[in-house]
Amino acid sequence: MAVAVLDRIDRGLLTLDQRVEVAASTVVPGGDGIFVLDTAYPSSVTVGHVLANLLTVSDDTASRLCGLVCPAAEINRTLAAKGFPNTQVQPLSDPHRFYLGTSTARETHALLRALVAGTLLSPSSTALVLKLLRSPVAFTDGIRRTMSSAERARVATKAGWFVDARHEAGVVFDTTGAAVLTYVLFADGQADRDNFGATHPVVQARARLGRFFLDATAQLRGTADAPRHRVARQRPSNGG
Repeated sequence: MAVAVLDRIDRGLLTLDQRVEVAASTVVPGGDGIFVLDTAYPSSVTVGHVLANLLTVSDDTASRLCGLVCPAAEINRTLAAKGFPNTQVQPLSDPHRFYLGTSTARETHALLRALVAGTLLSPSSTALVLKLLRSPVAFTDGIRRTMSSAERARVATKAGWFVDARHEAGVVFDTTGAAVLTYVLFADGQADRDNFGATHPVVQARARLGRFFLDATAQLRGTADAPRHRVARQRPSNGG
């Protein structure tokens, strides 16, 4: 979804500061994320705000808001045109509504490789996606759990959880911002389907793998011509 929305922005059909109305009927009842916690609708947010919630806390309502600015058919066409025919949403009768559909580990891996190579989106859109996926508020229960703040900033990760599926995919960068490892971990048919927390066995396994991935690549460096995606330091503030 984020790729399709940002592709529209890259083509000049949409802007990050364009506003989207959050109606009560759009909010997923009992869903994950921020929008369901607002309790005051209608409200209005920017496309940039929608993408931030989608890619950091995996907000359920954010996916519906993406559909308001990029219909399901266009999402599927965009992904297929970029070489991902098996990564598709499932359209509904309302062209702006869809289920998340399916992907494959191979296509997810290829998508991440294309993203860091700079061939998937424009430089500004690429930078936005990686900034969100490496931010301190991005998913920390799995791959990034047993890492320092600086180490977490070197890992761009996106987790997904639904019913008995627990997935996570991302990229590990060296200290100069060059990608050194891409991982895609799909795990369907898992027990303990009502546990979406850090104690789920699959999520615990990913935490162990994350530490291993980081340590195993500690001495690796990207090639001289590899794109660098450096991290801007983020520190908590007490206001003012």
